[in-house]
Amino acid sequence: MPDKQTPLSIKERLAYGLGDSGANFIFQTQITFLLYFYTDVLGIAAATAGQILLVSRVVDAFNDPIIGALADRTKTRWGRYRPWLLWTAVPLAVALVLCYTTPQFVSTGKIVWAIITYNVLMIIYAANNIPYCALSGVMTSDTHERTSLASWRFLCAMAATLVVNMFTVDLVQYFGRGDQALGYQLTMVLWGALAVACFVIAFAYTKERVSPDPRQRSNLFQDLHDLFHNGPWLALFILGVLIYVQLALRGGSMLYYFTQYLDRVDLFGWFNGLGLAVTMVGVFLAKPLAERLGKRRTFHVCLFLSAMLMAAFALVPRERIAALFALQILMQLSFGPTIPLLWAMMADVADYGEWKTGRRSTALMFASIVFGTKLGLGVGAWLNGRLLEYFGYSAMGEQSESAIRGIVLLVSVLPAAALLIGVGVLFLYRLDDRFVNEIEQDLSERRSETC
Repeated sequence: MPDKQTPLSIKERLAYGLGDSGANFIFQTQITFLLYFYTDVLGIAAATAGQILLVSRVVDAFNDPIIGALADRTKTRWGRYRPWLLWTAVPLAVALVLCYTTPQFVSTGKIVWAIITYNVLMIIYAANNIPYCALSGVMTSDTHERTSLASWRFLCAMAATLVVNMFTVDLVQYFGRGDQALGYQLTMVLWGALAVACFVIAFAYTKERVSPDPRQRSNLFQDLHDLFHNGPWLALFILGVLIYVQLALRGGSMLYYFTQYLDRVDLFGWFNGLGLAVTMVGVFLAKPLAERLGKRRTFHVCLFLSAMLMAAFALVPRERIAALFALQILMQLSFGPTIPLLWAMMADVADYGEWKTGRRSTALMFASIVFGTKLGLGVGAWLNGRLLEYFGYSAMGEQSESAIRGIVLLVSVLPAAALLIGVGVLFLYRLDDRFVNEIEQDLSERRSETC
């Protein structure tokens, strides 16, 4: 069915964006704090913690296509995708708290606890986030509206990320009063409660408008066949893996960077907060840049600049704090526009799939890309743990020169290399804005014929 080509209201855009605020109250704790929590609070060896994150995220990634297929086949009076936000809100918050709970077990018991709680968290997160991602593809079919919607989404996501990264360390100290285990648990109670509120608002104030052709018959094997013969999807899949390898490498190492290399943990929240505030400016610039240069070209330029600026962190001495902050500002400003563009391009790929095959499977399309991002997170977290051990990191005692050098590489050259490979992969993505507009017009005419 065709959607009504009227601009989305500010209220609906904000409500949709708050859904990703909720997700990032959960997600950012995993990126920034979970590896540190496992090694320095729960007492798990770095390599073991990295293996837990890798295996769990890879296993969980296989849940994404299942969740996507289920969401595509969900039929309620609220739509296909919105109800999942409501159904999973409270279970997701509870799972977050359990993941950051320290049981009084021996070392083996703590490893088992980490595996179980983290996998439960990831399964529920997938059931929440996959339908949420797909929702943007059915709220409107207008490509510029989707870019705007993605920008609102990531402005809200960055706001939540800003809060989590700036205040988690202080809240752990405040709630724990010297007991990090208690501090992390109570801090996650707060983040979980805020996430639930955001999910409820997103459910209540959004609307689904684009539906598959009513003549389309459900066939999962055909949907998968169509997916693997979609060239632009393959390019975005690989790009998603690489970007999230970078996020896991750099995000998971940054707290070590401040505690072990700079010895300025007091600046950790301000460093991340300033970077995220600038990222929000970059996210805001995504739509005007894409309208002027095209989504694909904007992505290319911004990703390349981000990689160069990230690699430059390896050249700055530890006492040059102001220079590190300046690099962070420039890097995050460059990286910001790529965040909404990746997800707006996913919606375009879903349209391309429908245009090419006559079949639409929005949630499965998004789920498969999210599969790639989780694979990237898993690989990145595993590399973090392995490389920390390889460089000689120890949670107890003073770090060796090799360990310090390795931590610096983990926040600079190594994640930058992943982004540079992504720059090359973008040459395989063939959907420029003119082609996307032709697809949009053709699909609109087809949908009109089915009414």
